[in-house]
Amino acid sequence: MTCIFCQIVAGDIPAHKIYENHHAIAFLDINPVNPGHTLIVPKEHHEIFLETPPEVLYDIMDAALRIAPVVVEAVGADGFNLDLNNGEAAGQVIFHTHFHLMPRFANDGLRPWPHKSYGPGEAEGLAEKIREGLEKS
Repeated sequence: MTCIFCQIVAGDIPAHKIYENHHAIAFLDINPVNPGHTLIVPKEHHEIFLETPPEVLYDIMDAALRIAPVVVEAVGADGFNLDLNNGEAAGQVIFHTHFHLMPRFANDGLRPWPHKSYGPGEAEGLAEKIREGLEKS
């Protein structure tokens, strides 16, 4: 079965589309956290961010740059979050790469995630491990 975002891209399911470019389409989320909550998705199916080609991601980011200030102004928001959930453990529900552009208001009740601390020497060791991995890639 085709995923719901592929069906929206194909026009098989109605959506409140607000923007489109070569690789991306943006439409209002049907269950918004705040008015103006927009989903930006690639037109072609890619299950997760890490499988999405760079040129597609460039168009998604271009769309976000164009849409964000207009959505913020349209709803009178104080700011916005741009969020991507990659994988089930990160909260991804629909396995078609997508970004959430969520207008934010000073007292909207949404809370950022909790923060943790590194133990002694832990951050240094992890940073080194990541740098080594990047050198190999």
